[in-house]
Amino acid sequence: MRDIVRTEAAPASPYYSQAVKGAGIIFVSGQAGQDPSTGQFAGPSIEEQTHQCLSNVKVILEAAGSSIEKVVSATFILRNPEDFAGMNAVWDTWFHVDPPARQGAQLPVDVPGLLVSIAVIAME
Repeated sequence: MRDIVRTEAAPASPYYSQAVKGAGIIFVSGQAGQDPSTGQFAGPSIEEQTHQCLSNVKVILEAAGSSIEKVVSATFILRNPEDFAGMNAVWDTWFHVDPPARQGAQLPVDVPGLLVSIAVIAME
């Protein structure tokens, strides 16, 4: 059995679920740095967009009955490899103690304005 997680507090898409919960695990789809109230990117910097990505992840996890502290694995996708340090600086403010396992990649498509996307897997 699986449950679809939806919240108005994070951006939504008609093409995928914000998150899917099953067997005590929550799979959060890649979140862009979009402000859910405006649909616009949080700003032009990697730091602003990374913070917004993680804010979106946080509210989705809370809607699923979990929290950012229960993230066990994360995948980030950057548009520009040179943004790694800026993304990491913000990441460290969210996961400064016992961070989750993590992997990264370069964005394979050109979405205007998108600098980073972050997906996570968390425990319920």
